[in-house]
Amino acid sequence: MNDCTYLLETSRMYLRRFQMEDAGALFDLDSDPEVMRFVSTECPTPMARIQTDILPRFLAYYEQLPPRGFWAAHLRDTRQFIGWFHLRPDKITPDEMELGYRLRRSAWGKGLATEGSRVLIDKASTEWGYWKISARALAANLASRRVMEKAGLSFEENFIYAPEVIPGRSEEERRAVKYSLVLRQPAT
Repeated sequence: MNDCTYLLETSRMYLRRFQMEDAGALFDLDSDPEVMRFVSTECPTPMARIQTDILPRFLAYYEQLPPRGFWAAHLRDTRQFIGWFHLRPDKITPDEMELGYRLRRSAWGKGLATEGSRVLIDKASTEWGYWKISARALAANLASRRVMEKAGLSFEENFIYAPEVIPGRSEEERRAVKYSLVLRQPAT
């Protein structure tokens, strides 16, 4: 794996483009039930899906400008893979950019999710010209909500994910929140 193809860095980590060789790291990340607790299915992502669907989709983003997509996150001092961040067109409101992250438990509670989110928001605002950043989480995911707030996003609305988005959960368990940050007026 060539860690030199990174796009962004902070004081404690760097974010780089994914490569097909990252399938094992993604599989390990998604195999932790606590990491997947607030993800739509709560189940590990099968390796075959990572290799044939997820990573090719990640790589396709790199052909687009301004930059968008998914970045592998590594600690600078050890080069350890700790998860990923994304900034991509929002699936629900495509003219907004959706911020997201998934980190290993060993990276939780250290401010790394906020740090990575802030560097993406800064680039989106200063260099990439995006007008609005949004992020969503299940309402019960208090840690993710704190990250959104610390990264500068504000509460926008409550909503309920559709049953097909989060299968096997009650309406109460599908309650979610959207946070956002307007960076500039949208292009007309």
